[in-house]
Amino acid sequence: MDPSGAVWINQLFWLIFLLLLIMPMIKAQTLEWSRERLIRTIEEKRKSRVITMIHRQETRSLLGFFMMRFITIEDSEQVLRAIRMTPKDLPIDFIIHTPGGIALAATQIAQALADHKAPVRVIVPHYAMSGGTLIALAADEIIMDEHAVLGPVDPQLGQEPAASIVKIKELKDPNEIDDATWIKIDVSEKALKQMFDNVKKLLIKKGYDESTAEKVAEELSLGKYTHDYPLTYEHVKSLGLNVSTDVPEEVYALMDLYPQPAGTPAVQYIPVPYHRPGNSQPTGNKN
Repeated sequence: MDPSGAVWINQLFWLIFLLLLIMPMIKAQTLEWSRERLIRTIEEKRKSRVITMIHRQETRSLLGFFMMRFITIEDSEQVLRAIRMTPKDLPIDFIIHTPGGIALAATQIAQALADHKAPVRVIVPHYAMSGGTLIALAADEIIMDEHAVLGPVDPQLGQEPAASIVKIKELKDPNEIDDATWIKIDVSEKALKQMFDNVKKLLIKKGYDESTAEKVAEELSLGKYTHDYPLTYEHVKSLGLNVSTDVPEEVYALMDLYPQPAGTPAVQYIPVPYHRPGNSQPTGNKN
């Protein structure tokens, strides 16, 4: 082979390698700029401070391994900093999409939102389970998509529901329960009471009367449902919470800027308002 040809192939190889190395970084930075522009648009339209906490499965590094996201202490640090930087008379729109996470972190965020002097609106375009629901309860108004869901906030000890652990006392003779289980029962009882009190105090702070606050706390924190039970808009509204379905269209557009990892799509559709064949008018749109 001509030596100059070998050099050219070698240079081409390294050029392609460098392109593969930097393209994910360029794509990530472009997405970040697009998110910031859209967040600024939402802020200007709603005259508010927009804070987002959106947890998707993400791809990390050139090797492309997946990482699941959930509410962490680092999230609470960032959210508390954002709230502290927000003028006290400026409303907050908190956009959340999460499966839940660390109870301490969710509690810190909820308390900070509840203490904000101006109106706080928590917007749920798809779902906010567990700790995400606790955060939503700190809002003056919960804005959900009509098919979005919240979830119970009953405490979990590892992978075990605290409410189920407490029931062991009812199902077994006390002499048949070992010391380790008694410790778990004791911790579970404390966790259930703490969460009940926490939810009740949050709601009273947001202006709900004591009977409504107790009703919601009992419904959501004491293990009436499985931890992944979906609480629909109708269910949430029936509890007496201030909830609406007025999700701004820009929020849905923002969610598109948090894509799942690339690969063979499980769901496909034409990404425009759908037209029936032969009909120029779109169907299925909201008015």
